[in-house]
Amino acid sequence: MTSGHVPSFLRSVLVLGPITALGPLTIDMYLPALPFIAGDLNTSMAGVQMTLTTYFLGFGAGQLIYGPWADQAGRKFPLYVGLLIFALSTVVCAFAPTADVLIIARFFQGLGGAVLMVIPRAIIRDLYTGLAAARLMGFILMVISVSPMLAPLIGTGLMQLGSWRIIFALLVIGAIIALVLLRFAYPETLAIHDRVAFHLRRFRDDAAVLLRDGAFMGLTFIGAFGMGSFFIFIASASFVYTVQFGLSSLQFSLAFACNGFGFFIATQLIAPIGKLIGMGRAVRVAVTLYACITLALLGLSLSGLITLPLLIVLLSCMSGCLGIVIPTTMVLALEDHGERAGLASSLGGTLQMVTGGIMIALLGPFFDGTVLPMVAAIAFCGVMGFTLMVLTGRAASRPLANKG
Repeated sequence: MTSGHVPSFLRSVLVLGPITALGPLTIDMYLPALPFIAGDLNTSMAGVQMTLTTYFLGFGAGQLIYGPWADQAGRKFPLYVGLLIFALSTVVCAFAPTADVLIIARFFQGLGGAVLMVIPRAIIRDLYTGLAAARLMGFILMVISVSPMLAPLIGTGLMQLGSWRIIFALLVIGAIIALVLLRFAYPETLAIHDRVAFHLRRFRDDAAVLLRDGAFMGLTFIGAFGMGSFFIFIASASFVYTVQFGLSSLQFSLAFACNGFGFFIATQLIAPIGKLIGMGRAVRVAVTLYACITLALLGLSLSGLITLPLLIVLLSCMSGCLGIVIPTTMVLALEDHGERAGLASSLGGTLQMVTGGIMIALLGPFFDGTVLPMVAAIAFCGVMGFTLMVLTGRAASRPLANKG
């Protein structure tokens, strides 16, 4: 129940859509600039990749904070604080004199940016049910899926105007616009009498239950390694495409968009595929195909047979598999934890983000700007995901309960 008047569906779309888009834009808009940042700040490829690792670590930690806080304090105040942290740290990113400063600032940018993922979903749950909730959540997912396709193109365009620092300046403007929209165009959606006090003991006990649940952990880490492979691609692709294959920043952005397109198409097919063969079977098929594609990429790279068109096609197919694996495994993981769904969602998201960040960090010492280290790390994630699916067994195969 809301604490004031219920905003119209159109207002929710116009406010929550741009706010949600800030998250993927922050991750993907500066990807074409990574080689330029490495040169400008006199750091290595591993050093500039660390700016992604720290962002994901901050993003993962923030999810555990904002969920319980928003249940206790309402939705808007945590949003204000998160956006303020995001904006201030983005200013530091824009003026960072060294790679170390940028790495630290990106952690706090992720810490603030996590609010953009957690709270809009809670707001939708406050305001809508049934078809309206599904429509609005579908729009939010579309924003999350489409933004990565457009973000590198926007970043490339901005770099034509000057330094890579302009990209972060635009993100600061976006954060300010989001704050203004929240302050003047959107009400608080969680009434005082609906707020839930945070209890550390219950938090600890529920977390212990989740961490000891093999099905929850297995399904979460299937999604985590899927996300890890996508993060490896995000951190490495600009170097691989521009160094090994000689693409321009614009050409890289277009190639990157193909991967985003594969993910977007798959997310639109989840519902009909789930109705046709069941969500559990869909996960098994998608994880199996994902592992096979990553091993094919590794084999082609080791044999020297990989070409740019083949790389783009196979990575796009891999992204399509991940578009089914990542969201569906989290739904299955939450199936037995309705009474602690908020914490389960936050903990699952944190584990996935941290796993992705760690995978980028592990790749760093071996990455040389060529395709082989990238696809080897991606194949490792594919094999781990498939192994966990086998070990998780029936939990990854069960049908979802029909709740209307």
